[in-house]
Amino acid sequence: MGYQVLEETTNFLSNKHKLLIDGNWLDSSDGKSFDVFNPANKNKIAEVCFASSQDVDKAVSSARNSFDRGVWSGMKPLDRTKILWKWADLLESKIDHISEIEVLDNGMPVVIAKTFIQYGLDWIRYFAGMTDKVLGKNISSALTGNGENFHSYTSLEPIGVVGLILPWNGPFGTFLIKVAPALAAGCSCVVKPAEDTPLSALLLAETALEAGIPPGVLNVLTGDASTGEALVHHKDVDKISFTGSTSVGKKIVNACSHDLKRITLELGGKSPCIIFDDCDLETAIPAAAMAIFTNSGQVCFAGSRLYVQEGVYDEFLNGIAEFSKGLKVGNGFDPDTMLGPLISEIQFNQVNKYVQEGLEEGAEVIIGGDGDNSDGYFFKPTVFTKIDPSMKIAREEIFGPVLAATKFKDLDEVISLANDTQYGLGAGVFTTDVNKAHSVAAKIQSGNVWVNHYGGMHSALPFGGYKQSGWGRELGEDGFKAYTEQKTVSIKLST
Repeated sequence: MGYQVLEETTNFLSNKHKLLIDGNWLDSSDGKSFDVFNPANKNKIAEVCFASSQDVDKAVSSARNSFDRGVWSGMKPLDRTKILWKWADLLESKIDHISEIEVLDNGMPVVIAKTFIQYGLDWIRYFAGMTDKVLGKNISSALTGNGENFHSYTSLEPIGVVGLILPWNGPFGTFLIKVAPALAAGCSCVVKPAEDTPLSALLLAETALEAGIPPGVLNVLTGDASTGEALVHHKDVDKISFTGSTSVGKKIVNACSHDLKRITLELGGKSPCIIFDDCDLETAIPAAAMAIFTNSGQVCFAGSRLYVQEGVYDEFLNGIAEFSKGLKVGNGFDPDTMLGPLISEIQFNQVNKYVQEGLEEGAEVIIGGDGDNSDGYFFKPTVFTKIDPSMKIAREEIFGPVLAATKFKDLDEVISLANDTQYGLGAGVFTTDVNKAHSVAAKIQSGNVWVNHYGGMHSALPFGGYKQSGWGRELGEDGFKAYTEQKTVSIKLST
């Protein structure tokens, strides 16, 4: 299509994008670089430096030096707040430019890009307000007695140098869901964005310097899995936060066991969306559809398993099919597009493989089931019925716009079906019975349960998973404390 991007977007893309180390934009130490492509048309859009292990050493050393010298961690909390707030304001002034970068780099529809960007801006401002709320407890009274007096308290301190490894499905948002609380807590950061989508991280870092974040406090290294691996293994990194696949998360756990690095993991999902026959169908049908089709299904908590009570099963599936027919698949700059391309040929082939395996195992497609990767990596919204719980499409994370729908009789049956998974990241429940809603929410083995809506990540609400969907929480007070260590101090007082 003939969409004309902003001049600043064109200028940004034309640069050779360098590594941010100690406040300076540097070429990779060995001169290597890699190309970045638009998944909507397969065209090259940028060239980015490839960080080597030597560059990882430089960036970690810079972060360690800035932390140990206290250029950020020792700054007056209110001054850190002002800088973080200024960062958010600067980014907000560039929201059209940033959204264009996200659409070109990731392929997501521009309306989705702007929504994710606004989430990220909210997160910066939320955590900016927590810099002076790193509070401990006075627990002296519990220890006083028998003629002895103690002044005892706990304090929270920034954990140190943190390595933050990002996925490709929400580049802007996942950068800020990690960097904002880490900076608010006083940490110094080394960020490794995904190889497929490195551009918004560089733009975020550029704007962070403009806002006044000191050199060495925020470093960005573009590269592939080897760059992330070097960061994970680095002895001077105190914590790793990773968002991505469960399989890679397990490798990170093994790597960090050597020096017991602190770890936060936000991993895969195969989330259930449960429809009871007393629900409001006008609300539930579009919500359940977009629970899986938003961002072309490339969402960790996508509602990829649909469970519909038998009383409304046929009506609901017909509604899902009709709604899906109206979802335009196309270039993210088209304002009518609801599903952009998948991120890459690898992802397209994976989604297609799962669809073919579903058909071979006996599932039935009622809509979609195919894609077109001749110009870009586009896949139609796909709905399967006649699902057996043992099928791969019912058990494994596809990370594409593929929904597996199953009929259930009662609450006990659907709880058993919903919990029959290695994952536990998200769950949706649609019912007008408040007692049923609370009952299901209590029994679902999931870190997040949304009732009569699906998804959405508010700054104050902790986000994370049960089982193999991860360790720890992001966002909220828990997300902030994940970048701190707790110290206990106990002083015996003379009598």
